[in-house]
Amino acid sequence: MSSPASERGREVRQRLLAGAVELIAERGWTAVSTRTLAERAGVTPSVVHYHFPSMQALLREAVTTGMRAAVSELDAYLDSAGGAGDLVEAMLASVGSYSGTDPTSMLFIEAYLAATRDDTLRDDIADALHGLRVSLGRRLADRGVADPDGTAAVLLAALDGVLLHRGLGGGVGGPAAAAILRRLVT
Repeated sequence: MSSPASERGREVRQRLLAGAVELIAERGWTAVSTRTLAERAGVTPSVVHYHFPSMQALLREAVTTGMRAAVSELDAYLDSAGGAGDLVEAMLASVGSYSGTDPTSMLFIEAYLAATRDDTLRDDIADALHGLRVSLGRRLADRGVADPDGTAAVLLAALDGVLLHRGLGGGVGGPAAAAILRRLVT
């Protein structure tokens, strides 16, 4: 049984992480300060540094936690797929509700950008995506797709690109994108 103080500490930590995810998506990675995060989480700025060694560490944890949740959701969609083409359909269905400018899309975009300047974040993101790439590769191999690991990497990169272009108003997606991506696996 945990003490009330440790439970409050966990709850404050979760509020800080949730607030960081919201602020990164709303304002961008570099605009999240200790003060703005503390205000969002309803705590004093000193509490931020009590729970995390630095803002960078807090932002990294918030992003990778959010990314792991999105990756887990995508992986769950893949469980329902029959053939190789169905895997593509499941991937696209899993991101069907993302506009490219929604909070989850913005979180990914901001994280990828920040990772170009932060080796630890880059490694954390790569680790979060690695399991999905392996899982998709295994599923593609089970369905007889040539070069399943390479195909998985390209499909996931294409999925990121679809979301990025949606946010830019590129009109990428829908049946045309599904048909093109299906050809990669057949």
